[in-house]
Amino acid sequence: MESTVERISSSVQSWVKDHELAAIGGVWAAAAGASVAYSRRKAPQRGTGLRLIHARMHAQALTLAVLGGAALFHCYGDGGRRKRADDIDLDFYSQLPPATDADGNENQRWSW
Repeated sequence: MESTVERISSSVQSWVKDHELAAIGGVWAAAAGASVAYSRRKAPQRGTGLRLIHARMHAQALTLAVLGGAALFHCYGDGGRRKRADDIDLDFYSQLPPATDADGNENQRWSW
């Protein structure tokens, strides 16, 4: 029987897979907010502009790390479930009209 933690984990993973850009944007916003909050607490004498610049840099660094992790997972972490070239359905291309007719004239559907 599946535990609650495993169900939540698989639910979060499926949501992140379906909403990749929103997840990355959320990570960026959370990192920027956390950086501004930390900066206000540890260095209150810093100006607001400098805090925002540092927050943006920290958020960008974290976002690059998350994107790198996502790229590695996409390439190596899916357990071999990626489609291989022989699994791709190529029947779609056989249903397209030919680019030229029997006499070698260009088909009107393919001309600009």
